[in-house]
Amino acid sequence: MLSPEDNALLTQTGPGTPGGEMLRRYWHPVALAEELPLGGAPLLVRILGEDLALFRNQYGELGLLGIHCSHRAADLSYARVEDGGLRCLYHGWLYDVHGNCLEQPGEPEGSTFKDKVKHLAYPCVEAGDLILAYMGPGEPPLVPAYEFLTAPEESVFTSKVFSSCNYLQGNEGNIDPVHLSYLHRFLREDERARAVVGGTGSSNSYFTHDVSPTIEVEETFFGLRVFSVRDGGDGASYVRVTNFVYPNMAPNPQGVDGFNINWHVPIDDTHHWKFRVNFKRGGPLDKEQLREDFYSQMGDGWVPRRNLSNRFTQDREEMVATSFIGMGRFFVVHDQYATETQGAIQDRSVEHLGTTDKAIAAHRRLLLQAIRAVQEGDDPPNVTHDPAHNDYEDLICADAIVPAGEDWRASWRKYLKMGAAAR
Repeated sequence: MLSPEDNALLTQTGPGTPGGEMLRRYWHPVALAEELPLGGAPLLVRILGEDLALFRNQYGELGLLGIHCSHRAADLSYARVEDGGLRCLYHGWLYDVHGNCLEQPGEPEGSTFKDKVKHLAYPCVEAGDLILAYMGPGEPPLVPAYEFLTAPEESVFTSKVFSSCNYLQGNEGNIDPVHLSYLHRFLREDERARAVVGGTGSSNSYFTHDVSPTIEVEETFFGLRVFSVRDGGDGASYVRVTNFVYPNMAPNPQGVDGFNINWHVPIDDTHHWKFRVNFKRGGPLDKEQLREDFYSQMGDGWVPRRNLSNRFTQDREEMVATSFIGMGRFFVVHDQYATETQGAIQDRSVEHLGTTDKAIAAHRRLLLQAIRAVQEGDDPPNVTHDPAHNDYEDLICADAIVPAGEDWRASWRKYLKMGAAAR
């Protein structure tokens, strides 16, 4: 349970709101790099309640400008990309990627009026097939040195999904280990399912076998490390380690040498983008298969074909023969059902958290602390300007059987060594 006041702090993300000001201290993805090819049109993007024009000039430089021209407020997402910037269609004012006004063709020759105009502009970088932006005050912090942001192109596959709900409930779904035993349960194994490291069964088989895992949470400099421990058979334990990374990201296991990322970025208070990253450290991904798996399930506007408007085309016969929820095998659809049907902004004052919701409660507490830190003039956690503190070797995911007699609390650290050896 969360008070309405604290719920508002966590879910309101616009300019000037406490939660919005906290979120603006971080870098966020605002688009996929493939959406903005060299020579392409500007993109209209809405992020953290602000409407913006994202573009790439002819030199490859990225710009993110306030949507309305500083002259007479025409929409710059329609502008011409030329002469190093965006040229407004209304009167030809030209802005560079930093928001400097370079030209005002209607003004007298020699006028310096353009030098007095500074248009809203946010810094952008391209990393890991994503375009990231910093929308906060002052000098931007370092872009976090997440491994997937600097990995070779063949090791990363990115995608995104439009979600009709607040970003917070999207991210809370990632750090809830128990839902895997129900929401994503399959009654018939996928032929491509792999065996868990050290075990003979797939993760789905262990989720189904033990629906009441032990949950433990550990605070880290980047957020939370979440442990779920299930019965692995013959005295062994099936251990899964996932993470919450300030302020809106969750890495989850994907084999020994990689992980999957869900990065939930507010569009406004009632919608968000879920940016998805598949990362494989040890070799190239089958990007053709990943692309087919993803786009075959997607409709227009980055919305899955199965969605809230068609009740996710739930199939009651499928619920008997194939899956617990009857909504196909696409996990994105499962998650959209769980988060969007809570309402645009979940009313947390009427919920009842149980013992398996430790990570949810801890996640909210840490975000409230981060908001208060910003209100007091401090940086929130996981923000740094010092390269020596921009290190994420401890950010690991694990998904393995721990043999009987081994302490699972220590055994997961083998993944640290395995990850370090592969870097």
